[in-house]
Amino acid sequence: MHAIQRFLKRRVLTGLTMAFIVMLGLGPATVPAAEWTPQRPVRLLVPYGPGGSSDVIARAMAAEMSRTLGQQVIVENKGGGQGIIATMEVARAKPDGYTLLLGHVGTLAVNPAMVPNLSYDPQRDFAPIALLAKVPMIFAVGKNVPGTNLASFVALAKSKPGDLNYGSAGNGSAGHLAFEMLKMATGIDVMHVPYRGTGAQTTDLLAGNIDAASAGTPGLLPHAQAGNVRIIAVGSARRLPVLNDVPTVAEQGYPGFESSQWFGLLAPAGTPAPIIDRLKKDALLALRSQAVSERLAHDSSEPVGLGPREFADFIQTEGERWGEVVRRANLRTR
Repeated sequence: MHAIQRFLKRRVLTGLTMAFIVMLGLGPATVPAAEWTPQRPVRLLVPYGPGGSSDVIARAMAAEMSRTLGQQVIVENKGGGQGIIATMEVARAKPDGYTLLLGHVGTLAVNPAMVPNLSYDPQRDFAPIALLAKVPMIFAVGKNVPGTNLASFVALAKSKPGDLNYGSAGNGSAGHLAFEMLKMATGIDVMHVPYRGTGAQTTDLLAGNIDAASAGTPGLLPHAQAGNVRIIAVGSARRLPVLNDVPTVAEQGYPGFESSQWFGLLAPAGTPAPIIDRLKKDALLALRSQAVSERLAHDSSEPVGLGPREFADFIQTEGERWGEVVRRANLRTR
């Protein structure tokens, strides 16, 4: 009889203890997964050289994320090879949260259509974290090129087909595809000169070694404001506040034309969910911070802030859209 009473007493105490644990939110069904916290610096690889939109966005985000993560986020520019060098390094990295990629329309949406036997798969080899921002493309000419608008440039190019050239940050870059879209829309024949990043391209544009270029606002706008290059059109659907006197390509006779580049944060495939969740949280916090907001606004960039699943869907949709441009312009590399 005493044994039964002791047994029932233990059962009651156990039940009360479990109820108390659940009330405190400590029960097995309600205990949240431990949040990942980095224990050493995080590398953020940028697949293009310094001076362009990729570099500007990466450094703005890294500065804010360093503060909230409690570890420094170190930006490493690794240009060349159509962005494949840096992208492959991240694809092969250990999925531990310490090696990240600043993904880009060129590396994630253009290369799969443009490069035969590409050594990485945007869908298979990466874990999307967040789509960060979109940057409108702008079209500029050097000081030695006559004319102040798109119509004059198109007329000049048609008067001597194949003689003019334009630079980009590299094969498959946003500037490359934007100018090829412009060529298809206007029917001009202009030679492409690829560089290892926007900085190198802009240096040659300023020196008069190339006639024209397309890039995001961070790479070209300061030089236009200084009077060293002329912006003849913007590729966005609407005029940019910072360039309100420059009409869009669509406004200048080519309706429906729109070209922007975009940037997002990715980790190697297989990165555990708690790491992705923490990086997403801190990336979106950084995107909403005053410092990053002001930096994006200064460059007429549009913050986006999509999470992993939406970003993955966006990459697939953009791959289909830009793949069609690559096929129509016959841009496949050998």
